[in-house]
Amino acid sequence: MRLHIQNQKKDTGFAISLAQWQAGVHRHPDMASINVTVCNDDAGFERALEDAEVLVAWVDDIKERFPRGALPNAAPRLRILYYTSAGIDRLAPFDWLPDSVSLLNNSGIHSDKAGEFGIMALLMLQNRMPELIEAQRAKAWTQVFGSTLRGRTLGVVGMGSLGSGVARRARAFGMRVIGIRNGHEPHPDCDETVSVDHLDSALPRVDDLLLACPLTSATRNLLSRERIALLKKGARVVNIARGPVWDQDAICDALDAEHLDSAFTDVAVPEPPDPSHRLWRTRGLIVTPHISADDLTTYSDDTVDLIMANLRADREGKPLPNLVDLSKGY
Repeated sequence: MRLHIQNQKKDTGFAISLAQWQAGVHRHPDMASINVTVCNDDAGFERALEDAEVLVAWVDDIKERFPRGALPNAAPRLRILYYTSAGIDRLAPFDWLPDSVSLLNNSGIHSDKAGEFGIMALLMLQNRMPELIEAQRAKAWTQVFGSTLRGRTLGVVGMGSLGSGVARRARAFGMRVIGIRNGHEPHPDCDETVSVDHLDSALPRVDDLLLACPLTSATRNLLSRERIALLKKGARVVNIARGPVWDQDAICDALDAEHLDSAFTDVAVPEPPDPSHRLWRTRGLIVTPHISADDLTTYSDDTVDLIMANLRADREGKPLPNLVDLSKGY
């Protein structure tokens, strides 16, 4: 099997080196026969596409190299395209992808980091950190007191690896967790599960709401202005999903009007926001620059392990664990 890893031109700290691949082979000796090349330049990419059967790449390289109609001519032997991120919304629509190529994502390696980040966000809001940050900026020794998360009800929209990672930790803090997902099937990290079709009835029951769903046509503006109004006065919202899954202006309006107590977002529309954007100055809002789910220490090694798990399944004729359902968008 011929596999090529195309790293980003700019060093982001998340490249996969040949040494890391070889360390992965040491962990998974059955992958030793794979012929692997690694580069981050255009010339190397061009050469690799001539005979690569499996391509591992980031979003910008995929979009640049494979506009609609480019495949399969641009990579005549390609049959597996492994995208090194979990959310695939930036690759939609998928009219550029021929049926002969399977698209895989990197879902599954983000759970621990996103879980810790999400619980950190909830703890910060519970301990009134937006107010304390403002007081620090004003050089004011203003004492405000929070309380524990125990006994609060958390709604988690999206019970994939991100949402389940937060839900599991929230229950450890004594929170009651309502998982909001496609279907009513129970989830081991939730006290209750609710179909997204019944989101409107779940919203008034939660004290905190965390968004962790993929961005698809079905989830765009899922937390609309009307649904924000269904949240109880004093509720808190955390978004570690994508900016377009909520009505960003309506969130800011609800914070300004003190309908929402506070909010925390790791995403924005656009990214990054303009320096004059209201996100930077909205009362009770903490903004971080899309960093919630990527562990700088383990991301590349975990990605190698996940790639190998999928290649093993492919070799054995089993379903690929990370195969994207293009009709669903995840």
